[in-house]
Amino acid sequence: MSFKPQIRIPATYMRGGTSKGVFFRLDDLPAAAQVPGKARDNLLLRVIGSPDPYGKQIDGMGGASSSTSKTVILSKSSQPGHDVDYLFGQVAIDRAFVDWSGNCGNLSAAVGAFAIHAGLVDAGRIPENGLCTVRIWQANIQKSIIAHVPITGGEVQETGDFELDGVTFPAAELQLEFLDPADGEGALFPTGKLVDELEVPGVGTFQATLINAGIPTIFVNAADLGYSGSELQDDINNDAEALARFERIRAHGAVKMGLIKDLAEAESRQHTPKVAFVAPPKDYQASSGSAVKAADIDLLVRALSMGKLHHAMMGTAAVAIGTAAAIPGTLVNLAAGGTEREAVRFGHPSGTLRVGAAAEFKDGSWTVTKAIMSRSARILMEGWVRIPGDSF
Repeated sequence: MSFKPQIRIPATYMRGGTSKGVFFRLDDLPAAAQVPGKARDNLLLRVIGSPDPYGKQIDGMGGASSSTSKTVILSKSSQPGHDVDYLFGQVAIDRAFVDWSGNCGNLSAAVGAFAIHAGLVDAGRIPENGLCTVRIWQANIQKSIIAHVPITGGEVQETGDFELDGVTFPAAELQLEFLDPADGEGALFPTGKLVDELEVPGVGTFQATLINAGIPTIFVNAADLGYSGSELQDDINNDAEALARFERIRAHGAVKMGLIKDLAEAESRQHTPKVAFVAPPKDYQASSGSAVKAADIDLLVRALSMGKLHHAMMGTAAVAIGTAAAIPGTLVNLAAGGTEREAVRFGHPSGTLRVGAAAEFKDGSWTVTKAIMSRSARILMEGWVRIPGDSF
């Protein structure tokens, strides 16, 4: 029996915020994978090492968590006024499935830097020193992101003293602006309400803020689910019953948001929506062992991604948090004290994060023009990934 040899594909392994992913230029992919479809999905699954019934992704680039099972494809932008088109694929770990339904806010921080490294930004727009503004078209949700990338000596500045909770080492600070962050799938509040009554059989009926901003997100009060809001990963991820309850909440919330027509569709849409629970500020110990003081934060937020409690906070969920916090009457705003605000600092399992948003009430509804936060990113490895030639 003969087997096809491995092929190699130019790729870059990058950290963006608290996530890692494999980045590709669209033109570097094999021709069959340059267009959406089965070949592209199969290629990315093999690169990451999925599906893996052991849940470890040993035979691929994935890191066996939702934060590290990610892929990015970039190309020169087809949109006027933009530099690069950014497509994000969330790769399932134990299933043969790539979810294209949403963005990754953390890896968004790496897109601008990669675009410059990869020659996708016109050289005339890159200063010798200062900030390079990279205009990103987020193709999954049809939205614009502006990345302000530090440049030193004509090259991307990756080292620095900016510290991001959830990331071990400091790096250069990158500021991201998510323009018109209401998710591309519908209204900012798809039910027309700031707070809904969400009925979930087997769990209960409780208040929820359902919002499309950054990524579709279901916010609930921690106390309504028997939590304090200061939980760490092991408190949730080692509790199979708790994870099943959160998945039921996610599925019923997705139906109420109009993202799916029936509960069965939730199985093939794992990346969105997210579920997060909020609480007023309190002292707690972060996963690093450092103390987070109630006086230093506005509220507590814990969020689940791909069926597990996230170790820090997804960047897109942070956009949803900042947006909801800016709108009086949402559960997020109420947990933060119920006052008008343009920025919020929240506590998550790894520490704290600050995010700002500009909201206004106009013509009988709320709109948000942009959300802003800082992240960092750097290249971890570059070269080629190799996969068997018959993988796709």
